[in-house]
Amino acid sequence: MKAVILAGGKGTRLAPYTKILPKPLMPIGDMPILEVILHQMRRGGVDHAILTVGHLAELLRLFFQGGERIGLNITYSYEDQPLGTAGPLSLIPDLNDTFLVSNGDVLTTLDLSELIAFHRAEKAVATIATHHRQVNINLGVLELDSSSQVRGYIEKPTYDYMVSMGIYVFEPSVLSYIPHNQYLDFPDLVQILLEDDQKVVGYTFSGYWQDLGRPDDYEQAAQDFERMKEQFLPD
Repeated sequence: MKAVILAGGKGTRLAPYTKILPKPLMPIGDMPILEVILHQMRRGGVDHAILTVGHLAELLRLFFQGGERIGLNITYSYEDQPLGTAGPLSLIPDLNDTFLVSNGDVLTTLDLSELIAFHRAEKAVATIATHHRQVNINLGVLELDSSSQVRGYIEKPTYDYMVSMGIYVFEPSVLSYIPHNQYLDFPDLVQILLEDDQKVVGYTFSGYWQDLGRPDDYEQAAQDFERMKEQFLPD
């Protein structure tokens, strides 16, 4: 099975570290976060990983090379310009079967083989791994009508959301909705699929998940990896 890993972003929220190091090479314990992801993919049934690269691409290629050390075939797809999260898929040839897509900065205990099995059982064109998140607003939230009259006042509310984990399973038919070499993000792609009555489902995962986009999230993930390493890499 093939997997596409989005590794071309500049990681601006983790600057200044990402000025000289691509975010997927940021260390988690004794290895980069992308190496953790690649080991998990191999365990989940992936045998060919395509890294979409742009920013500091040469460092990623030097580190992972052809994937022999990890036991995967690793190839690279280069972006001459930023293409968003979905746009890079238009540059990758031979995605002729069900394939996995993941951000290159996600730390999770998600079993990818279970995600793929769910996708196939649902017979969906796209499956989005989802996670429950609560957002605490430490302010009083007002509800106003068009004449500026207060219609509600909630003190420090908590909102519940199902959020994307940045991990997807797609059927090849999805590629026909992605314009070649043009900028497109996954939320826009999903909206296009829904408007065309294509089946898109969410796989709810209640285990550990952390996006490494912000410095405090990265620091927490590094601590969690040291504490839970056998859960992330059981082999």
